[in-house]
Parts: sequence; C-alpha cells; structure tokens
Amino acid sequence: MREKERIALEREKREDMVKAIVHFFKDERGEEIGQLAAGMVLDFIIDKIAPEFYNQGVLDSCAYMDEKVEDMQSLLL
Repeated sequence: MREKERIALEREKREDMVKAIVHFFKDERGEEIGQLAAGMVLDFIIDKIAPEFYNQGVLDSCAYMDEKVEDMQSLLL
C-alpha cells in the first residue's frame, strides 16, 4: 500500500466498527466514550496500525503464490 493511500470503509462498516470500539471501552475498560472519540480511535488504527496488517497479508499472499508456482514448476521436471 502506498504511504498516502488510506483504507476506505463503507459507511455502514465504519459505523459498526465505531460501535464496537464504544462497546469495547465500556465492557473491557469501564470507560464511556462517545462516537466522536471512537471514530478518532478507529482513524488512528486505520492510519497507524492497519497498514502493517495489510502489508503482512500481502507478504503472506506472495509467499503462498511462490509456493504454488514452485509446486507447478516441479511438475514440469
């Protein structure tokens, strides 16, 4: 993922994630946060944390495909 690109979420999915963050803070930490604060937490996760998971997913996919190509090449010998 290029540095300037941002993960885009559908509106409904973003709303679900914000609600999940609100519930997490209430259930796990005993803290009440609003939709705005939860949205800011989500934005932080999207900007700072999600790219690492995305990049790892890409690396895992490449490794998987390399393995499959090697399997196919072994059939040719």
